Amino acid sequence: MNIHEYQARELFEKFGVATTKGGVAATPDEAVAVAEKLGTKEFVVKAQIHAGGRGKGTFKNGFKGGVQITDSIGKVRELATQMLGQVLVTHQTGPEGKQVNKVLIAEPATIARELYFAILLDRASGAPVVIASTEGGVDIESVAEHTPEKIFREPIHPTLGLQPFQTRKIARALGLSGAQINAAAKLFTNMFKLFLARDCSQIEVNPLVVTDKGEILALDAKFNFDDNALYRQPEIVALRDKSEEDPREVAASEYNLNYIGLDGNIACLVNGAGLAMATMDIIQYAGGKPANFLDVGGGASKDQVTAAFKIILSDPNVEGILVNIFGGIMDCNVIATGIVAAAKEVGLKIPLVVRLEGNNVEAGKKTLAESGLALISASDLADAAKKIVAEVKKAA
Repeated sequence: MNIHEYQARELFEKFGVATTKGGVAATPDEAVAVAEKLGTKEFVVKAQIHAGGRGKGTFKNGFKGGVQITDSIGKVRELATQMLGQVLVTHQTGPEGKQVNKVLIAEPATIARELYFAILLDRASGAPVVIASTEGGVDIESVAEHTPEKIFREPIHPTLGLQPFQTRKIARALGLSGAQINAAAKLFTNMFKLFLARDCSQIEVNPLVVTDKGEILALDAKFNFDDNALYRQPEIVALRDKSEEDPREVAASEYNLNYIGLDGNIACLVNGAGLAMATMDIIQYAGGKPANFLDVGGGASKDQVTAAFKIILSDPNVEGILVNIFGGIMDCNVIATGIVAAAKEVGLKIPLVVRLEGNNVEAGKKTLAESGLALISASDLADAAKKIVAEVKKAA
């Protein structure tokens, strides 16, 4: 789950992470009110969407730049009017862009240096790690590729946590000195407290800045949270903005389904993440293009299978469906019953290939055979992939 920049700032303020003053607005009037309350000489107006590259983005109304600086409250109103309700296209949104429903009005900072700081979970060690660099304000991937020596890593002990000597070590690695080291150490310590308290899987601050006054401030941040821990984070769940997400993924989450839309035309319905990945690969190998990743899990119910079918068919690019079920915990007949119910409810008119194997498979095959649906059975995964690719090409 992702959150907006203004929400990240609210978390920073709650945990004592130094940042600039600011507030969020959903209308031009609210933007003016926030600017007046700030009482600063200049204001930054930033479009709020779940994507990077906003400053270089272009709105579909022709207005350029989702991040603007002005010294006029009147201009704040004008900029908010230009951004709110408009679609912003950046290199991360794709050509479809994202609609801006809120803007952040913030106090600008006079930046002397831009740094990079992140805390994330290291899969290799199973513990948090700090990633820092003197090259802030640019993609860390580019730094890693071209100047990897400028990236500093500091492992965090899983039970002891981030220690004071480590915060000072990181500050020195970033070229800080004097009072800046103490300010940075406090910021890093509070950031780690936030990381633990809110079950984060990543906090990325880019840029972390040194101002002309020597202050250390977190200007922009990207948060990711452990979805498995959201049950104990109602405050974080309340921050979710479903308008920023693929409606199909939102619908899938309501049924505890794992769905990711892709750009192909052959939909997959599979139980198990590994099997789903293998199914997508073999569709590609057979000459097709998968339209989605959809894992119904090991114990899906009939209602979940029906919901999965409806989500798949809501994608207008889907021209065929491959169901690949290996029943361990999963009862093949439950899947079969869900397939029949969903296909009849939506009036399925595209090719459907089904491969069932495992727990209660004979009952499942019987349910499908007696359904009256024009589906195609497959003996194994390779056979299923070849058949669905052939059917889709035939239909085209």
